[in-house]
Amino acid sequence: MKKYQIFTIVALLLLTFSYTIPVIGFNGIMERIKNHDTKDIPTYVAKIWDFYHSFQYVSPNTPKSAVGSFEKMMELKAEIGVASMPVWRVSLEAPNYPKEAFPDGIPVYFHFDGYSGDVQEMNTINHYIGMYPMEHGGQFERSVVPYFFLALTLMMIGFLYYDGKASWLLMIIPVVLPIAFLIDYSGWLYWYGHNMQDWGAFKVKPFMPTVFGDGKVAQFTTHSYPHTGFYILIAVSVLSLLAIFSKRKEQKN
Repeated sequence: MKKYQIFTIVALLLLTFSYTIPVIGFNGIMERIKNHDTKDIPTYVAKIWDFYHSFQYVSPNTPKSAVGSFEKMMELKAEIGVASMPVWRVSLEAPNYPKEAFPDGIPVYFHFDGYSGDVQEMNTINHYIGMYPMEHGGQFERSVVPYFFLALTLMMIGFLYYDGKASWLLMIIPVVLPIAFLIDYSGWLYWYGHNMQDWGAFKVKPFMPTVFGDGKVAQFTTHSYPHTGFYILIAVSVLSLLAIFSKRKEQKN
């Protein structure tokens, strides 16, 4: 096996495991839960969610008997997040929340296809300061993400088997994925901070929430840092870049 093939296959496996399988497998489920249309959810959905949430954040608000079980979470109407790998973590330290339950603040996780964590808790604070609920951000992006990862998979497979001189162009998207996410994520935050509403307990001027690092909004301290999924994106980007250089070098020889 050639070097560029090894790099590409490893990158493809990382993307497939972290995003493609859970994003496509869980596609449309959050909308069905919201609309109380849960009778005919396929059994594989529960298996996907149970597996991916076995190594993800568990809220202290989650009933202990339901931890790690999609079916029990549904039965108890507990808060369910998407199954894919979280890319970015945002937490907010609120004076009224106990430190022992939320030592680093109330955490929410940004995914390509939605959110997870204590989203309801965060939405309560968003309402308090006049911000839209989290579900209002990135709606278009979330709707096209399953098709995006499917197309990305086909492009990477094409790179493996197409030997044309321009084949390296098929790997451009995985190379720029970390930067593309940051640009899109920054756009989400800008939208949240510049669409303040009058329903808040007090008026907050339009602002740009902190993209990376610690910040402040009203009397709350915010933390915004990359999570597991972002480091996977960086690994995919590096592997994809190595695959391009390796293949182009081989084509010249």
